[in-house]
Amino acid sequence: MSTDYQRAREELGRRLRELRVECPDGRLTGAQLAQRLGWQQSKVSKLENGHQTPTDDDLRSWARATGQPVVFDELRARLKGFESHIRSWRRQLAAGHGPVQETWNTLVSHAQTMHALSNAAVSGMLQTADYARYVFEGHSALQNVPRDTETAVRARMKRQEWLYRPGKRLNLLMHESVLWARICPPEVLAAQLDRLLGVVGMDTVHMGIVPLDADLPLTLGNSFYVLDDRLVVVEDWHAELWLDDAETIALYRRVWGILAEAAVFGTEAQQVIARVRRGIKA
Repeated sequence: MSTDYQRAREELGRRLRELRVECPDGRLTGAQLAQRLGWQQSKVSKLENGHQTPTDDDLRSWARATGQPVVFDELRARLKGFESHIRSWRRQLAAGHGPVQETWNTLVSHAQTMHALSNAAVSGMLQTADYARYVFEGHSALQNVPRDTETAVRARMKRQEWLYRPGKRLNLLMHESVLWARICPPEVLAAQLDRLLGVVGMDTVHMGIVPLDADLPLTLGNSFYVLDDRLVVVEDWHAELWLDDAETIALYRRVWGILAEAAVFGTEAQQVIARVRRGIKA
């Protein structure tokens, strides 16, 4: 958990403790507040000490139980302020992948330029529908969340319309290992590689492949997107990180630029993809 995130959670906890102590009808102990709320006392302690992230309902109940319902908006703003940086998959996928994909569609629709590094799977901006299905199915099983695969696939395919709009630009790096990864049947992977071969040379796509034998100036790290130098989204197993401070954005752009030096583009990228394609027995 990031230091900034934990610090913000602890600050919210201190504010919650302050509300309990300054209750208008007299100071409440943790046990008394827990009784009012119908909670275990341990939950009150965890929230006040920054060991648990509250939900909106938790904050609303806390404000009411301490006799200060008007502070709910303040508490919720504090929560959203630091949750916007660490967006847990558990929370995001509570209703399935569809809503998450629609959020991404909105993000991308406002962007003119994206810089992306894909080290786990083919970028969603270039996935075929069949390939995307296997990606969503795998993650749904991992997170044990509702399976709305077809809704999610349609939303992802809709996002790719962005690639055909004038003035847009996707700057994409993918490691060659992504092309070999058997996260789907061979025939699906072969069709996905054919799709990649077809986008080489598109005006809106600048795609580089980092070959397996390339000398790397940096470790590859996690996959990420940089949108218009205003937001970085980093993917991890437990969450997406949304990072919007200028220094961090500049760092990720620098990472992209350094790794791009190890990549091949244009015809050379096409040759790498074609070589992998020949090795797929579809």
